[in-house]
Amino acid sequence: MSLEENFAKLEETLEKLEQDDLSLEESFAAYAKGMELLKQCNEEIDKVEKRVLVLSEEGIPEEF
Repeated sequence: MSLEENFAKLEETLEKLEQDDLSLEESFAAYAKGMELLKQCNEEIDKVEKRVLVLSEEGIPEEF
């Protein structure tokens, strides 16, 4: 899944956790799912950061 899709699913999971009628088991499952989504988002962001190039003062592209 793309980063945007993972963020959307993470938002859905957060909304689910905010529901008052969620059982303890459902809350724990939603929390675990949210943590896995967050891990995937962080990994994808790390990959993107490694590919980002910045320009030095001389205008030469350098890795971030």
